[in-house]
Amino acid sequence: MPQHGELDFLADSTEQTSTRFVTFLGPSLKRFDLAVTTTALFYGKSLVADLQQGISAVIGLDDVEEPGFLEFTFKIGEQEAGELREFLRMVVGMPYFTD
Repeated sequence: MPQHGELDFLADSTEQTSTRFVTFLGPSLKRFDLAVTTTALFYGKSLVADLQQGISAVIGLDDVEEPGFLEFTFKIGEQEAGELREFLRMVVGMPYFTD
């Protein structure tokens, strides 16, 4: 049991990642400022951060296609979610699981 003031690490790892920073406007004129980090840590999913709102989520193609997921996660409307979905389909992968 950790003593007062001690940290009890459950995981601590370092790896090389790739981060893509992108800003785009869709037909709704909603501006998206995103950081998309690719890592092996999330079973093929990407860490997507909305830099304007300070919201991030681990996202794979299965999440992108889940009805209401983007709207709820990023607190956006249906049209804006459609624009974000179109972009994310190009950059996130399918999840994979290892034994």
